Amino acid sequence: MGSLKVLVSLITSDNDFQQYQASAAEEAAHKLGVENQIVYANNDSVEQTQLLLEAIQSRTQRADAILVEPVGTGMIKVAQAAVAAGIAWVVLNRDVDYIADLRRNSSVPTFAVSADHYAVGQIQGRQFGALLKEGGCVLYVEGPSSGAVAPPRTSGMLSTKPRNVDIKTLKGDWTARHACNAVRSWLRLSTSRQLRVGVIGCQNDAMASGARRAFEELSDHGERDKWLNLPFTGCDGIPETGQSWVRRGILSATVVIPPTAGLALELLVKAVQAGTHPPERTLVSPSSFPAIEDLSGKFAKGSS
Repeated sequence: MGSLKVLVSLITSDNDFQQYQASAAEEAAHKLGVENQIVYANNDSVEQTQLLLEAIQSRTQRADAILVEPVGTGMIKVAQAAVAAGIAWVVLNRDVDYIADLRRNSSVPTFAVSADHYAVGQIQGRQFGALLKEGGCVLYVEGPSSGAVAPPRTSGMLSTKPRNVDIKTLKGDWTARHACNAVRSWLRLSTSRQLRVGVIGCQNDAMASGARRAFEELSDHGERDKWLNLPFTGCDGIPETGQSWVRRGILSATVVIPPTAGLALELLVKAVQAGTHPPERTLVSPSSFPAIEDLSGKFAKGSS
C-alpha cells in the first residue's frame, strides 16, 4: 500500500484538536505505509475549495484519496469532482447528506467518519447541570453556525441542560484568539455585569483557554478573581491540553472526542485492499472528563 497517496485537508493549524487530527493521520499513515500530505485551510472555505480542486485537477501530483474536514459546507461540488476523477472522498467530522448519492455511481471508497456532535453537546449540557445545581447562567462560546459541528453541539446541550440553567451565547471560530476577543467585547457591555453567570462553557478547549485569557486581563483584581474562580469547560479533551488543563484546574471539565483522521485512514486502506466501501457513516463516541458524577460540588453555587 506504499503507493497510496492521501491528501488530508484540515481546518486550521491554530487549534489543538486539528493538530491532534494531523498527528493521528501521520501515525496511521506511517503504520499503514501510506504517503500522507496534510494541508490547512486557515479557516477559509474558499481557500480550502481552491486547494482541493487544484489537487484534483493536477496531472503530476494527484492524490488517490482525499480526507477533508470542511471549513463550512460539505463541499458537494468538490466531492463530485474528486469521485469523477477516481479519487476516494472521505469527510471528517461533518454530517453531509450526499454520500449515498456519490456511492451509487462511484468505483472508489466514499464515506464519512465523525464525532457524534449531538452527543458531545448532550454531555456538556449534563456537565452544566452538575456544575450549576442551583441554576444560573452559562456564558457559552459557540463555534461558527455555518458549519456542521456547532449547531448539533448546541442542540445536544439544550436538550440536556436543566431548565433553571440559562444560556448566553457568544460566537467564536474555534480559536483561542477569536474567543478572547469575543469575551473582551462582551465585557465592555453593561449587560455583562447583569447576568448571573455561573459557568463559562465553550464548544472547544482552545476557545475556553481564550475566554479565560480575556478575564485574566481585567485590571480590577476583585472582578478578575470573581470570573476566574468560576468553572470553565470545553470540548475535545486532548491528553496534552484539555485533559491536562482539567488536572491542573485551568478547566473544570471537558468532553473527550477521539480523533477521526486515523480511523478514517484505516477504513480507507481496508476498503482499497478489499475493493469495497466502508459503512456510509461511522461515528466515534465522546465521553465526559471527569465523569459527570465526579464533577466537584464546590462549584455548584450558581452565580458569579
